[in-house]
Amino acid sequence: MIAYGDNIKVFCGNANPIFAQTICKELGIEMGKGDVQTFADGEVSVSLSETVRNSDVFLIQPTCKPVNDHLMELLIMIDACRRASAGRITAVIPYFGYARQDRKAKSRDPISSKLVANMLTAAGANRILTMDLHAPQIQGFFDIPVDHLLGNPTFVNYYLEKFPEEQYDHEGFVVVSPDVGSVGRARAFAAKMHMGLAIVDKRRQKANQCEVMNVIGDVRGKTCIMFDDMIDTGGSLCNAAEALVKVGGAKAVYACATHGVFSQKAFDHIENSVIEEVVVHNTIPLPTDRSCRKVKQLDVAPIFARAISHIHCGTSIADLF
Repeated sequence: MIAYGDNIKVFCGNANPIFAQTICKELGIEMGKGDVQTFADGEVSVSLSETVRNSDVFLIQPTCKPVNDHLMELLIMIDACRRASAGRITAVIPYFGYARQDRKAKSRDPISSKLVANMLTAAGANRILTMDLHAPQIQGFFDIPVDHLLGNPTFVNYYLEKFPEEQYDHEGFVVVSPDVGSVGRARAFAAKMHMGLAIVDKRRQKANQCEVMNVIGDVRGKTCIMFDDMIDTGGSLCNAAEALVKVGGAKAVYACATHGVFSQKAFDHIENSVIEEVVVHNTIPLPTDRSCRKVKQLDVAPIFARAISHIHCGTSIADLF
Protein backbone atom coordinates (compact mmCIF):
# COMPACT_ATOMS: atom_id res chain seq x y z
CA MET A 1 0.00 0.00 0.00
CA ILE A 2 1.33 3.47 -0.92
CA ALA A 3 1.94 5.94 1.93
CA TYR A 4 0.15 9.00 0.59
CA GLY A 5 0.76 11.36 3.52
CA ASP A 6 -1.30 14.52 3.94
CA ASN A 7 -1.05 15.69 0.33
CA ILE A 8 -4.09 13.72 -0.90
CA LYS A 9 -7.62 14.55 0.21
CA VAL A 10 -10.82 12.73 -0.72
CA PHE A 11 -14.26 14.24 -0.15
CA CYS A 12 -17.72 13.18 -1.28
CA GLY A 13 -21.21 14.59 -1.62
CA ASN A 14 -24.50 12.90 -0.89
CA ALA A 15 -24.85 10.96 -4.16
CA ASN A 16 -23.01 7.74 -3.22
CA PRO A 17 -21.12 8.03 0.09
CA ILE A 18 -20.75 4.25 0.50
CA PHE A 19 -18.89 4.10 -2.84
CA ALA A 20 -16.61 6.93 -1.69
CA GLN A 21 -15.93 5.21 1.65
CA THR A 22 -14.94 2.02 -0.20
CA ILE A 23 -12.49 4.00 -2.34
CA CYS A 24 -10.91 5.52 0.78
CA LYS A 25 -10.63 2.07 2.34
CA GLU A 26 -8.89 0.78 -0.78
CA LEU A 27 -6.51 3.74 -0.70
CA GLY A 28 -5.87 3.33 3.01
CA ILE A 29 -6.80 6.91 3.87
CA GLU A 30 -9.55 8.64 5.85
CA MET A 31 -12.42 10.41 4.15
CA GLY A 32 -12.02 14.18 4.26
CA LYS A 33 -14.09 15.96 6.88
CA GLY A 34 -16.79 18.23 5.58
CA ASP A 35 -20.54 18.78 5.42
CA VAL A 36 -22.74 18.96 2.35
CA GLN A 37 -26.20 20.06 3.43
CA THR A 38 -29.34 21.49 1.90
CA PHE A 39 -31.21 24.50 3.28
CA ALA A 40 -34.99 24.49 3.60
CA ASP A 41 -35.37 26.31 0.28
CA GLY A 42 -33.19 23.77 -1.55
CA GLU A 43 -29.90 25.69 -1.61
CA VAL A 44 -26.76 23.59 -1.18
CA SER A 45 -24.28 24.44 1.55
CA VAL A 46 -20.73 23.05 1.61
CA SER A 47 -18.35 23.40 4.52
CA LEU A 48 -14.87 21.84 4.58
CA SER A 49 -13.62 21.05 8.09
CA GLU A 50 -9.94 20.56 7.24
CA THR A 51 -7.32 22.31 5.18
CA VAL A 52 -6.87 21.50 1.51
CA ARG A 53 -4.19 24.11 0.80
CA ASN A 54 -1.82 22.80 -1.90
CA SER A 55 -3.41 19.33 -1.58
CA ASP A 56 -4.32 16.92 -4.37
CA VAL A 57 -8.11 16.86 -3.88
CA PHE A 58 -10.49 14.22 -5.27
CA LEU A 59 -14.22 14.93 -5.09
CA ILE A 60 -16.32 11.77 -5.54
CA GLN A 61 -19.83 12.49 -6.77
CA PRO A 62 -21.83 10.68 -9.47
CA THR A 63 -24.45 12.99 -10.95
CA CYS A 64 -27.28 10.50 -10.56
CA LYS A 65 -30.88 11.08 -9.49
CA PRO A 66 -31.69 13.77 -8.41
CA VAL A 67 -29.26 14.85 -11.09
CA ASN A 68 -29.46 18.62 -10.65
CA ASP A 69 -29.07 18.47 -6.85
CA HIS A 70 -26.00 16.26 -7.07
CA LEU A 71 -24.52 18.32 -9.88
CA MET A 72 -24.88 21.51 -7.83
CA GLU A 73 -23.28 19.78 -4.83
CA LEU A 74 -20.30 18.87 -6.99
CA LEU A 75 -19.96 22.36 -8.46
CA ILE A 76 -20.07 24.00 -5.04
CA MET A 77 -17.59 21.49 -3.60
CA ILE A 78 -15.21 22.30 -6.45
CA ASP A 79 -15.62 26.02 -5.82
CA ALA A 80 -15.05 25.55 -2.07
CA CYS A 81 -11.80 23.68 -2.72
CA ARG A 82 -10.61 26.22 -5.29
CA ARG A 83 -11.22 29.12 -2.90
CA ALA A 84 -9.40 27.17 -0.16
CA SER A 85 -6.28 27.06 -2.39
CA ALA A 86 -6.32 23.36 -3.27
CA GLY A 87 -3.31 22.36 -5.35
CA ARG A 88 -5.31 20.29 -7.85
CA ILE A 89 -8.99 19.36 -7.97
CA THR A 90 -10.12 16.13 -9.67
CA ALA A 91 -13.85 15.62 -10.05
CA VAL A 92 -14.47 11.87 -9.78
CA ILE A 93 -17.79 11.33 -11.54
CA PRO A 94 -18.48 7.57 -11.81
CA TYR A 95 -21.75 8.34 -13.64
CA PHE A 96 -21.84 11.50 -15.75
CA GLY A 97 -25.39 12.87 -15.95
CA TYR A 98 -26.62 14.69 -19.06
CA ALA A 99 -24.33 12.47 -21.17
CA ARG A 100 -27.23 11.47 -23.42
CA GLN A 101 -27.69 15.10 -24.49
CA ASP A 102 -24.45 15.15 -26.45
CA ARG A 103 -25.71 16.51 -29.79
CA LYS A 104 -28.50 18.45 -31.46
CA ALA A 105 -31.05 15.80 -32.41
CA LYS A 106 -33.32 18.45 -33.89
CA SER A 107 -33.42 22.21 -34.41
CA ARG A 108 -33.03 24.42 -31.34
CA ASP A 109 -31.91 21.55 -29.10
CA PRO A 110 -29.26 22.31 -26.47
CA ILE A 111 -26.07 20.29 -26.09
CA SER A 112 -26.42 19.93 -22.35
CA SER A 113 -23.43 17.66 -21.76
CA LYS A 114 -21.17 20.38 -23.21
CA LEU A 115 -22.79 22.92 -20.90
CA VAL A 116 -22.14 20.68 -17.88
CA ALA A 117 -18.52 20.24 -18.98
CA ASN A 118 -18.15 24.03 -19.17
CA MET A 119 -19.70 24.45 -15.71
CA LEU A 120 -17.31 21.94 -14.13
CA THR A 121 -14.32 23.65 -15.71
CA ALA A 122 -15.54 27.13 -14.75
CA ALA A 123 -16.10 26.00 -11.16
CA GLY A 124 -12.41 25.14 -10.94
CA ALA A 125 -11.98 21.42 -11.71
CA ASN A 126 -8.52 20.60 -13.06
CA ARG A 127 -9.25 17.02 -14.09
CA ILE A 128 -12.17 14.61 -14.60
CA LEU A 129 -12.25 10.91 -13.76
CA THR A 130 -15.28 9.02 -15.03
CA MET A 131 -16.42 5.66 -16.40
CA ASP A 132 -18.18 4.64 -19.62
CA LEU A 133 -19.51 7.91 -20.95
CA HIS A 134 -22.63 7.41 -23.06
CA ALA A 135 -20.68 8.89 -25.98
CA PRO A 136 -16.86 8.72 -25.70
CA GLN A 137 -16.51 11.93 -27.71
CA ILE A 138 -17.87 13.84 -24.69
CA GLN A 139 -14.25 13.77 -23.51
CA GLY A 140 -13.67 16.42 -26.17
CA PHE A 141 -16.23 18.72 -24.53
CA PHE A 142 -13.76 19.34 -21.72
CA ASP A 143 -10.80 21.71 -21.95
CA ILE A 144 -9.16 19.83 -19.07
CA PRO A 145 -7.78 16.25 -18.96
CA VAL A 146 -10.34 13.43 -18.77
CA ASP A 147 -9.48 9.92 -17.58
CA HIS A 148 -12.14 7.65 -19.06
CA LEU A 149 -12.32 4.26 -17.36
CA LEU A 150 -13.97 1.24 -19.00
CA GLY A 151 -16.37 -1.06 -17.22
CA ASN A 152 -16.16 -4.04 -19.55
CA PRO A 153 -13.09 -5.72 -17.93
CA THR A 154 -15.13 -6.28 -14.77
CA PHE A 155 -17.95 -7.84 -16.78
CA VAL A 156 -15.49 -10.01 -18.69
CA ASN A 157 -14.11 -11.42 -15.44
CA TYR A 158 -17.62 -11.93 -14.08
CA TYR A 159 -18.91 -13.88 -17.07
CA LEU A 160 -15.74 -15.92 -17.53
CA GLU A 161 -16.22 -17.10 -13.94
CA LYS A 162 -19.94 -17.62 -14.44
CA PHE A 163 -19.47 -19.49 -17.74
CA PRO A 164 -15.98 -21.05 -17.53
CA GLU A 165 -14.53 -22.19 -20.84
CA GLU A 166 -13.93 -25.72 -19.62
CA GLN A 167 -17.68 -26.17 -19.05
CA TYR A 168 -19.22 -24.10 -21.83
CA ASP A 169 -18.62 -23.88 -25.54
CA HIS A 170 -18.34 -20.19 -26.38
CA GLU A 171 -19.78 -20.94 -29.82
CA GLY A 172 -23.08 -21.27 -27.96
CA PHE A 173 -22.84 -17.68 -26.70
CA VAL A 174 -23.24 -14.33 -28.42
CA VAL A 175 -22.85 -10.75 -27.25
CA VAL A 176 -25.76 -8.55 -28.27
CA SER A 177 -25.88 -4.80 -28.76
CA PRO A 178 -29.40 -3.68 -27.77
CA ASP A 179 -29.28 -0.92 -30.40
CA VAL A 180 -27.13 0.29 -33.27
CA GLY A 181 -25.61 3.10 -31.20
CA SER A 182 -24.02 0.63 -28.77
CA VAL A 183 -22.37 -1.56 -31.41
CA GLY A 184 -18.88 -0.17 -30.78
CA ARG A 185 -18.80 -0.97 -27.07
CA ALA A 186 -20.53 -4.33 -27.61
CA ARG A 187 -17.97 -5.27 -30.28
CA ALA A 188 -15.09 -4.53 -27.89
CA PHE A 189 -16.77 -6.61 -25.19
CA ALA A 190 -17.41 -9.49 -27.61
CA ALA A 191 -13.75 -9.48 -28.67
CA LYS A 192 -12.61 -9.82 -25.06
CA MET A 193 -15.16 -12.59 -24.47
CA HIS A 194 -14.18 -14.38 -27.72
CA MET A 195 -17.84 -14.48 -28.73
CA GLY A 196 -19.83 -13.52 -31.79
CA LEU A 197 -21.84 -10.30 -32.09
CA ALA A 198 -25.50 -9.64 -32.86
CA ILE A 199 -27.50 -6.42 -32.99
CA VAL A 200 -31.10 -5.59 -32.14
CA ASP A 201 -32.32 -3.00 -34.63
CA LYS A 202 -34.96 -0.77 -33.09
CA ARG A 203 -36.82 2.38 -33.94
CA ARG A 204 -37.28 4.83 -31.07
CA GLN A 205 -40.65 6.59 -31.19
CA LYS A 206 -39.97 9.03 -28.33
CA ALA A 207 -37.86 9.31 -25.17
CA ASN A 208 -37.83 6.11 -23.07
CA GLN A 209 -40.00 4.29 -25.61
CA CYS A 210 -38.96 2.26 -28.62
CA GLU A 211 -40.24 -0.32 -31.09
CA VAL A 212 -38.03 -3.32 -31.80
CA MET A 213 -37.74 -4.05 -35.50
CA ASN A 214 -35.52 -7.13 -36.03
CA VAL A 215 -32.45 -9.05 -34.91
CA ILE A 216 -29.27 -8.84 -36.97
CA GLY A 217 -27.08 -11.89 -36.46
CA ASP A 218 -27.48 -15.54 -35.51
CA VAL A 219 -28.79 -15.99 -31.96
CA ARG A 220 -30.94 -19.10 -32.46
CA GLY A 221 -30.35 -21.64 -29.72
CA LYS A 222 -27.64 -19.48 -28.14
CA THR A 223 -27.20 -17.77 -24.79
CA CYS A 224 -27.21 -14.00 -25.33
CA ILE A 225 -25.39 -11.44 -23.21
CA MET A 226 -26.71 -7.95 -23.92
CA PHE A 227 -24.15 -5.23 -23.23
CA ASP A 228 -24.85 -1.51 -22.88
CA ASP A 229 -23.56 1.53 -20.99
CA MET A 230 -26.73 2.19 -18.96
CA ILE A 231 -30.20 0.97 -18.11
CA ASP A 232 -32.78 3.69 -17.51
CA THR A 233 -36.43 2.60 -17.48
CA GLY A 234 -35.52 -0.87 -18.76
CA GLY A 235 -38.12 -0.73 -21.52
CA SER A 236 -35.64 -0.85 -24.41
CA LEU A 237 -33.64 -3.61 -22.77
CA CYS A 238 -36.66 -5.81 -22.06
CA ASN A 239 -38.10 -5.29 -25.56
CA ALA A 240 -34.75 -6.26 -27.07
CA ALA A 241 -34.61 -9.38 -24.89
CA GLU A 242 -38.10 -10.38 -25.97
CA ALA A 243 -37.13 -9.96 -29.62
CA LEU A 244 -34.05 -12.15 -29.12
CA VAL A 245 -36.22 -14.96 -27.74
CA LYS A 246 -39.38 -14.65 -29.84
CA VAL A 247 -37.88 -13.44 -33.13
CA GLY A 248 -34.32 -14.71 -32.96
CA GLY A 249 -34.95 -17.96 -31.09
CA ALA A 250 -32.36 -17.35 -28.36
CA LYS A 251 -32.06 -19.97 -25.60
CA ALA A 252 -31.46 -17.53 -22.74
CA VAL A 253 -30.80 -13.82 -22.29
CA TYR A 254 -28.52 -12.12 -19.76
CA ALA A 255 -27.81 -8.40 -19.60
CA CYS A 256 -25.12 -6.13 -18.21
CA ALA A 257 -24.64 -2.37 -18.17
CA THR A 258 -22.20 -0.08 -16.43
CA HIS A 259 -24.76 2.33 -14.97
CA GLY A 260 -28.02 1.14 -13.41
CA VAL A 261 -30.18 4.28 -13.47
CA PHE A 262 -33.39 2.25 -12.93
CA SER A 263 -35.95 5.04 -13.34
CA GLN A 264 -39.72 4.72 -13.01
CA LYS A 265 -40.85 1.07 -13.28
CA ALA A 266 -37.50 -0.35 -14.40
CA PHE A 267 -37.47 -3.09 -11.76
CA ASP A 268 -40.99 -4.19 -12.69
CA HIS A 269 -40.04 -4.33 -16.37
CA ILE A 270 -36.96 -6.43 -15.62
CA GLU A 271 -38.74 -8.71 -13.15
CA ASN A 272 -41.47 -9.50 -15.71
CA SER A 273 -39.10 -9.88 -18.66
CA VAL A 274 -37.43 -12.94 -20.20
CA ILE A 275 -34.03 -11.75 -18.93
CA GLU A 276 -32.38 -14.21 -16.56
CA GLU A 277 -30.12 -11.71 -14.80
CA VAL A 278 -29.09 -8.05 -15.03
CA VAL A 279 -25.61 -7.07 -13.80
CA VAL A 280 -24.60 -3.45 -13.23
CA HIS A 281 -21.75 -1.61 -11.55
CA ASN A 282 -22.19 0.35 -8.33
CA THR A 283 -21.44 3.70 -9.98
CA ILE A 284 -25.02 4.57 -8.99
CA PRO A 285 -26.54 3.33 -5.71
CA LEU A 286 -29.52 1.03 -6.10
CA PRO A 287 -32.91 2.46 -5.05
CA THR A 288 -33.70 1.84 -1.39
CA ASP A 289 -37.48 1.90 -1.80
CA ARG A 290 -37.71 -1.03 -4.21
CA SER A 291 -35.71 -4.04 -5.36
CA CYS A 292 -35.48 -6.72 -8.03
CA ARG A 293 -34.21 -10.25 -7.53
CA LYS A 294 -32.76 -10.33 -11.05
CA VAL A 295 -30.46 -7.32 -10.51
CA LYS A 296 -26.90 -7.78 -9.24
CA GLN A 297 -24.24 -5.13 -8.58
CA LEU A 298 -20.47 -5.44 -9.09
CA ASP A 299 -18.08 -3.21 -7.15
CA VAL A 300 -15.83 -0.96 -9.25
CA ALA A 301 -14.64 1.18 -6.33
CA PRO A 302 -11.26 -0.67 -6.36
CA ILE A 303 -10.79 0.35 -10.01
CA PHE A 304 -11.44 3.99 -9.18
CA ALA A 305 -9.11 3.73 -6.18
CA ARG A 306 -6.31 2.45 -8.43
CA ALA A 307 -7.00 5.21 -10.94
CA ILE A 308 -6.87 7.85 -8.18
CA SER A 309 -3.58 6.36 -6.97
CA HIS A 310 -2.09 6.53 -10.48
CA ILE A 311 -3.31 10.10 -11.00
CA HIS A 312 -1.92 11.22 -7.65
CA CYS A 313 1.44 9.56 -8.29
CA GLY A 314 1.61 10.79 -11.88
CA THR A 315 1.75 7.33 -13.43
CA SER A 316 -0.13 5.78 -16.37
CA ILE A 317 -3.57 4.22 -15.87
CA ALA A 318 -3.19 2.02 -18.94
CA ASP A 319 -2.93 -1.13 -16.83
CA LEU A 320 -6.54 -0.62 -15.71
CA PHE A 321 -7.72 -1.54 -19.20
